[in-house]
Amino acid sequence: MQKPDEIREVAQKYDTSVVRLTYEDYCRMPAGLRYELVEGDLRMTPSPDVFHQKISKRLQRVLLEWIEDRGLGEVYDAPLDVVLSNHNVVQPDLLYVAKERLGIIKESNIQGPPDLVVEILSDSSVEWDRVTKRQVYAKYGVRELWLVDPKGRTIEVATLQGHELATFQVYPTGTILNSPLLPGLTLNVTRSSGPGQNSAISGHRGSALPDESTW
Repeated sequence: MQKPDEIREVAQKYDTSVVRLTYEDYCRMPAGLRYELVEGDLRMTPSPDVFHQKISKRLQRVLLEWIEDRGLGEVYDAPLDVVLSNHNVVQPDLLYVAKERLGIIKESNIQGPPDLVVEILSDSSVEWDRVTKRQVYAKYGVRELWLVDPKGRTIEVATLQGHELATFQVYPTGTILNSPLLPGLTLNVTRSSGPGQNSAISGHRGSALPDESTW
């Protein structure tokens, strides 16, 4: 018998081979579940686990302090619809919209590509995030993508080069992440800092990837 959290990890994909769904169809989906729409293909996204949420909170705190405290723009986390087109609606784990483009932020969603998207990978989303959504983000002009791999303990930074989000650098545990989009921001890709240790998050304590043993 499967445990509840194991069931939650099984992503469901809907057959849209006949009908290409639209944002209007997407909005009619049952409330309480998290969906994404890519090229008219509707997918239910499983609820994130606790470790995913720990990473998300750490990264959001870093981005909030670096971006919003400096008046560079606004940072949001999922669930929040990002409407890229009538057939492409996604919910990134984290996103940043630069102050020059705050007009794309509407009351109920974001209408257009964020400047930065952060996706935290899980067993059920690796191909979806690394391949499918990456292509869509590039197509619509997301300038920078971070792919956080909790199992591999890496963060890949990709930047928009023409019509492709090309790998800029893959940062493993123990290295310092630098963002071309956010000059001066540095992030320590490591396990939890020990007593008296500072990570390289602009002088703040903490790290991008907490240690699973601390659950």
